[in-house]
Amino acid sequence: MRQTHPAFRHLFRTLAALTGAMALAAFPTHALEQVDVELVFMADASLSIDDAEITFQRQGYADAIRHPDVLDAIRRGALAKIAVTFIEWADDRSQDVIVPWVVIDGPASANIFAKRLLAPERITYGMNAIGAALAEGQRQIVRNQYEGLRKIIDFSADSANNWSGIPIKEGRAQALAAGITINGLAVLCRDDDCSGQPIAYDLEEAFAKKIIGGPGSFVVTVDSAKRFAEAVRRKLILELASLERD
Repeated sequence: MRQTHPAFRHLFRTLAALTGAMALAAFPTHALEQVDVELVFMADASLSIDDAEITFQRQGYADAIRHPDVLDAIRRGALAKIAVTFIEWADDRSQDVIVPWVVIDGPASANIFAKRLLAPERITYGMNAIGAALAEGQRQIVRNQYEGLRKIIDFSADSANNWSGIPIKEGRAQALAAGITINGLAVLCRDDDCSGQPIAYDLEEAFAKKIIGGPGSFVVTVDSAKRFAEAVRRKLILELASLERD
């Protein structure tokens, strides 16, 4: 019987190992968990936001996600669950995950998300880098362990300026190319009479032209701390409404 040369045997073993590795890469051993929505909250934590405002923003999101109307909208989805993460953004080196990805499928998981959101100290500082924030939102969606019927970056800010990192246009285009919808929460001011931080331009229009995009994208505006949670809640319900079961 003819013997295979040792060099060929080594080559065959190497090729077999490579083929097996490629097969494993093509067919992951752990399937992605299916959810109605993969949702990234990208919350403004730039220099224009002081510590008290960070607290009220987090409280607004915590109150919104636990609200019965939002929980009802989640329940009515095709899969009755969503995956969310909360990130605070500032300059191009500061996009910080405050709450890692968690599945929300009812009051208990919503309360867990809210408690985790309200617990940490502020860690994010710097000038606006909106393009970098959108790029980070995209990375979080692409690399997570979920597969949503919709993928959304829920972006909030009190301006549409970009002082560092990649241009807004580039970050936006990359997210849209990945099938991600970008919705906006334009924070016009935090005082009831808008005297604390007047806006020198139409922020909602700037969001519409420069930031949001994708199927059904929209902007919700908020003009006081008292109405922040209401605005977030309204925005969430709009995002979830299209996924209701027949």
